[in-house]
Amino acid sequence: MEVTINNIRKEFDRFPALNDVSLKIASGELIALLGPSGSGKTTLLRLIAGLDYPTAGKIFFGEEDASHRTVQERNVGFVFQHYALFRHMTVADNIGFGLKVRPSGTRPAKEEIRRRVSELLDMVHLSGLEKRYPNQLSGGQRQRVALARAMAIEPRILLLDEPFGALDAKVRKELRRWLREFHDRTGHTTVFVTHDQEEALELADRVVVMSQGRIEQVGSADDVYDRPGSPFVFSFIGESSQLPVEVKDGALLFQGHPIGISEPGDGVGDLFFRPEDVSLSDEQEALFGKVTACRRLAGTRIAEIDIANEGHAPYHVEIEVPLHAPVELGSEARFRPTRWKVFRK
Repeated sequence: MEVTINNIRKEFDRFPALNDVSLKIASGELIALLGPSGSGKTTLLRLIAGLDYPTAGKIFFGEEDASHRTVQERNVGFVFQHYALFRHMTVADNIGFGLKVRPSGTRPAKEEIRRRVSELLDMVHLSGLEKRYPNQLSGGQRQRVALARAMAIEPRILLLDEPFGALDAKVRKELRRWLREFHDRTGHTTVFVTHDQEEALELADRVVVMSQGRIEQVGSADDVYDRPGSPFVFSFIGESSQLPVEVKDGALLFQGHPIGISEPGDGVGDLFFRPEDVSLSDEQEALFGKVTACRRLAGTRIAEIDIANEGHAPYHVEIEVPLHAPVELGSEARFRPTRWKVFRK
C-alpha cells in the first residue's frame, strides 16, 4: 500500500507539532522516522494511523483520501513500545483478538482464526508458546507477540512506535535483524519511529530525518550519513565536529589562516567533518590544538582536541587516529579533514 502525505500541518493549542510535511512512501517500503524528542515523528505516525487528525493537509492510502478515516477504517497494524498486550489472555488469544472482535459479517470462522494464529506463531518463531501468558515471556518474545497481533488483521500498513525502546541493547540488535527479515518475507509497507540512529540506518530502506516539526532530509542510510543536506542532519547523524570558517579565493580559512583545504567561492560558513574523516598532518596549513583526552575505540583511538579561541571557550573537536599514532595527552596535534562539508551562512 502506497502512502502519500501532502502538506500536513498539525497544531496542538495553536502550536505547530508538524508544519507543512510532505512524504511519499512506496508500497512495500520500510521507512524510519528519525529525530530527537519533539521533532514530530510520533505525531506523524499517529496521523498515519488515524489516532489523530491533521489540522491541514491530506493523507492518501493509494488513491483513497484517508485523512479523516477512523483507525478501523484505515485497517492499520500498530505496535507500541510497551507491547500493550492483554495480561489475562494467552499468547494465542492476544494474537487472535483483533479477528475475534470484528463484526459478525467480517469475522473469520473459529477454525480460520486458529489457522491464522498458528501461521503467525510460526512466522514470529514462537510456535509452542501459544498457551503461555505475557508475564511468562521475555521482553523480546512479548514484542514479537505484539507484532504478530498487529499482523493478524492483515493490515494495509504496519506502524511501529519505538518498538524496541524498552529492551536491552543485545535483544534490540537481535530483534532489528529479525524485523528486517520479517519485513522482507511479508512485504508490508512499514513505518517505524525511532530516536536510535543505528537502528534507523541498519533497518530502513529510507530514513526520514525530522526536526522541529519538519522533514530535514529523506534518503538511504548512505545518503543521510555521507551526504547530509543540512547542518542539523550532519550534527545529528553520527559524530561530527563544527568550526566557523571563511572561504576566500577558493581557500578555506579558520581564524584567518588557511588550513590546506580548497573550497569554491567566497563567504563565511561552518565546516563540518566526522572523526573518521581526518588525517594527521605535519604541514603548517592545518588545524591544530591541544590533546585533552584519548580513548580506545576498537582498532583505533579517539583523540579529543581543544583549539584555542581567544577570549572564549576553546573549540572542541574529536578525531580518529591509528592505534599507535604519536598523539599524547597535553601534546599538540595537527590535522586536516579528508572529507568535509561547508554550509554557507
